[in-house]
Amino acid sequence: MNTDPAAREGASGPVAVQADRGGADLVPTLLDGLRGTNPALVLLFGATGDALGALHAGLSPHLPQGCVIAGCSSAGEIGPAGYASDSVVAIGFPARHFRAAALVLPDLAALPVSDWMARLRRLMRDFAPDPARQLFGLLLTDGLAGQEDALVATLDAALPSVPVLGGSAGDGLDFRQTSLLAQGVVQSGVAVFLLVQTDLTIHEVTFAHFSPTPTRAVVTAAIPERRRILELNAEPAAQEYARLTGLRRDDLTPTEFARHPLLLRMGGRHHVRAISAVTDDEGLSLLSSIDIGTVLTLGRSEDLIQGFSDMLDALPARPLMVLAFDCILRRLALERAGLTGRMSDLYRHHRVAGFNTYGEQHSGMHVNQTFVGLAFLEPPDAA
Repeated sequence: MNTDPAAREGASGPVAVQADRGGADLVPTLLDGLRGTNPALVLLFGATGDALGALHAGLSPHLPQGCVIAGCSSAGEIGPAGYASDSVVAIGFPARHFRAAALVLPDLAALPVSDWMARLRRLMRDFAPDPARQLFGLLLTDGLAGQEDALVATLDAALPSVPVLGGSAGDGLDFRQTSLLAQGVVQSGVAVFLLVQTDLTIHEVTFAHFSPTPTRAVVTAAIPERRRILELNAEPAAQEYARLTGLRRDDLTPTEFARHPLLLRMGGRHHVRAISAVTDDEGLSLLSSIDIGTVLTLGRSEDLIQGFSDMLDALPARPLMVLAFDCILRRLALERAGLTGRMSDLYRHHRVAGFNTYGEQHSGMHVNQTFVGLAFLEPPDAA
């Protein structure tokens, strides 16, 4: 078992514990790590399908009445020791500092936006304003449904005063089916929204390790509703992307996609439109929305470590925890560069815990190849 050092040090922030996904003692191990937390909210990352449902069934009778349990499958986990695979990470948010409620946003394929907005506003009314506490939202969504852009726009419109961040549930590198848990039910094709109130200080932290090159390409044919580029510069998309990057067509893999992202300039900044796969018709399948006529810029990977370290070091104090939504393509880039150990050391030092995603959400946007996190610090007047 790996447990967040903060738990042993008696810190007041969230506590993370990690255990082998296939271990016979999974539930007892997680409960042991959460002992003493008295959580109002427990997030579970890493289990999938029936195993996620069984995990909920095993944990819930031993957690406080009213404790919200939510979670999702992942493309990898971040636990007390850093990056991990084939594990489950449980994060407990103590009731003395947190209050939470969960809402399932169903039918992603149908986009029932009006219904979502009504539900979100009703949820917001259940949280009375409290000058001593801050509200924030967490979004977990099916990373294969392709509706993150509509979701974040809906949340931004319904709850404009609430900062929302989150991640798209993953399925390793298989991209077949993801699982989401809320209100005791495991589903696909839905999103889970958590509204959370805390008296701790919170800081949103984001980091992307890329910069634009002079190389551009125009999307000349696409299937926007399927997030698929058919042509770049009037050529089959996969072949033209290979030419632009200097790679052979047969060398296009998730690792190479991570090294050579496609960037979309929006709001004065470049955002990654990450590639997940080459399609059978020589197209490119993306993890974000795309439209015909879009001008994309080829990106280059920059230093993966230093900027991230500087960002966390710039926080006013060492965080009690950083809840992390970290793109799987960032992890692949780190693995290729032989830097996963160094990044895991940073995660351990700054108490980072969460999961590897198929996409990230923050500031009303859906992005890729980005670290999105929420740092929890002691309030300024804490003794």
